[in-house]
Amino acid sequence: MKKARILVTRFSAMGDVAMVASVLREFRAQHKHVELIMVSRAQFAAFFDDIPGLTFHPIDPDEKHKGPKGLWRLFNELKKYDIDYVADLHNNIRSRILTLFFKTAGYRLAILNKARVQKKALIRKKNRVFRQLRPMVERYADVFRQLGYPLKLDHTLKKEIRALPPSIAGGFDTSTRNIGIAPFAQHPYKVWAPKNWPVVFRAFPSYSFYVFGGGKQERETAETWATEYENVQSVIGMLDISDELKLISNLDLMISMDSSGMHMASLVGTRCVSLWGATHPYAGFLGYGQSPRDCIQVPHPNRPSSIYGNKSCLCNGIEAIDLITTEMVIEKISEAEEG
Repeated sequence: MKKARILVTRFSAMGDVAMVASVLREFRAQHKHVELIMVSRAQFAAFFDDIPGLTFHPIDPDEKHKGPKGLWRLFNELKKYDIDYVADLHNNIRSRILTLFFKTAGYRLAILNKARVQKKALIRKKNRVFRQLRPMVERYADVFRQLGYPLKLDHTLKKEIRALPPSIAGGFDTSTRNIGIAPFAQHPYKVWAPKNWPVVFRAFPSYSFYVFGGGKQERETAETWATEYENVQSVIGMLDISDELKLISNLDLMISMDSSGMHMASLVGTRCVSLWGATHPYAGFLGYGQSPRDCIQVPHPNRPSSIYGNKSCLCNGIEAIDLITTEMVIEKISEAEEG
């Protein structure tokens, strides 16, 4: 008998796709008789490598699948999987066009509720509704529930230590505390000032710090740190996503902005301390299984100003992320060591 097949779409951003992977892992554990076809950008395939019964299909939105004609081409590619349902976990223009093709062809589908009204209420200046919104992972799970598949998320970290990449294994010291940091983000209002990190490095001279994520400029900053501090190593540009996950799985702790580093830590069950400025965990984007107690943020009536961190959040003339002090971060790392 043919197994049911669900087509799942989530094209970006990196952190959101990683959160989807956490949900799909739970889904497959509870519905082993259902096969999944995951559609996302090729560079995110590694997030789904360990999920049984899942086939990854890459989308190329910049060339092959660009525009309505490209999405029609993608639709015809995906029809070959003989799917039964469509789960749109993105709900953007591209995914809605693709979903419309499937709807017109008679497929059953469900679409993500992004809670745009509630999110606007959380960030508006007047009559702000400051409350915890439904976690995004639960909203993703709701889409499968709409399709008739019960899904219970346990919201716990499941430590999964993977084999270290060969380029890292030789210098990885298990006798010390190994901490990853993802100090950069797409938007500047989510980035803690780089000048703060050397203070943290000096506070824990016996720890090893691994720096993740970023482009050319960020790589130069990380390599400068690595040159100046023996306990710092940059892996920016050295590892692909699969190898980054392997390294993160072996770390004792991850420290990240509100960015993909936090969600990658969740995928392999590594505890993450996260720093929040213009954004807020109340929007629902805390890493799967991560604790609100590990969120470092300074309460202020102007926070949050943004759901995605693309807008400034001035608090008494200071950017919200800069309200976080080095003492706060050092204290939280010390707490994490104690358990």
